[in-house]
Amino acid sequence: MSFEAALTFTFAIFIFVITPGPGIFAILARAMVTGWRDCVVIMTGMVVSDLVYLTLACFGLATIAENYAGLFTVIRYVGATYLIYLGYKMFKTLPKVTDFSAKPVRKSKGLVADFMQGFLISASNPKVILFYIAFLPTFMDLTVLSMADVALVNVLAGFALMSGGMMIALGADRAAKLLKTEKALKRMNRSAGSIMIGAGAYLAISR
Repeated sequence: MSFEAALTFTFAIFIFVITPGPGIFAILARAMVTGWRDCVVIMTGMVVSDLVYLTLACFGLATIAENYAGLFTVIRYVGATYLIYLGYKMFKTLPKVTDFSAKPVRKSKGLVADFMQGFLISASNPKVILFYIAFLPTFMDLTVLSMADVALVNVLAGFALMSGGMMIALGADRAAKLLKTEKALKRMNRSAGSIMIGAGAYLAISR
């Protein structure tokens, strides 16, 4: 992976983690109620779960790329279509504040409980592995994938995921009133949706 590809990959993962979804709403809710520090362990659980999915996607796609070139092309187009669909849904969604503030979040029940909560939030979301399946071919030559490549993307993704999640937590902690407005959430959805649509379009036309 070139330096440019690594930088772009890290940015793409960063955008992915800050887009609205179950994990982000959980982080927003916890940060708004108990502060950003209580989000560190939950976010760590989410990152670990994501990296498991990312590693599985790496090896699964490498096998397909090596043995079934035609099927790999189909997967790439399906992934691109899926990203565009997600972007459209994000763009059109009219979020409500109750999406993440209706149920108050209690104080932390312990490090293990918080870690498992974050891990299960990400692990129970099949969109995570579909996202990685859609994105990886853009940044890596999966026909010559090595353990060093897998390690590198895990380090980059881990950094981007943790940075993005904690940025959201810190922002929610310091600007809870602003983030509780439907107008702010609507703008976030439209921005994220536009980026996701663009990513899907790029994936579809790239070779």
